[in-house]
Amino acid sequence: MKDELKYSFEKFQKAVKRLDEGIKKAKDQLDNDGVIQRFEFTFELTWKTLKLFLLNEGIITKSPKEALKEAFRFSLIKDETCFLDMLTDRNQSAHIYSEDISKEIVVRIKKYYLAALKNLSVEIKKQIKK
Repeated sequence: MKDELKYSFEKFQKAVKRLDEGIKKAKDQLDNDGVIQRFEFTFELTWKTLKLFLLNEGIITKSPKEALKEAFRFSLIKDETCFLDMLTDRNQSAHIYSEDISKEIVVRIKKYYLAALKNLSVEIKKQIKK
């Protein structure tokens, strides 16, 4: 299980890095659409990495929301509300397209979500090294 977790974590780290790169390069709506796409991909890797991490600790989760709540209880996530908002935004961006909503989501990605994902990366890395 440890190898699968490390592989998932490496993919998660790369996705966070690519999201950061996308944010830095975004100049117009087309670029912002790319940021949202990277955010959706990164969020999927986030919850699936958390699911594997928690499973490695003996905690079974079956949904993104469950994985986020357990990760908060495990102190991997410091701001549970931020990650639950990410889940809501991922669901909105993946299922309902509205230019106004997408602009709002990009603002939250830049302002809150990227930093939270980077912090999560640091926390998981600390735990994996133990």
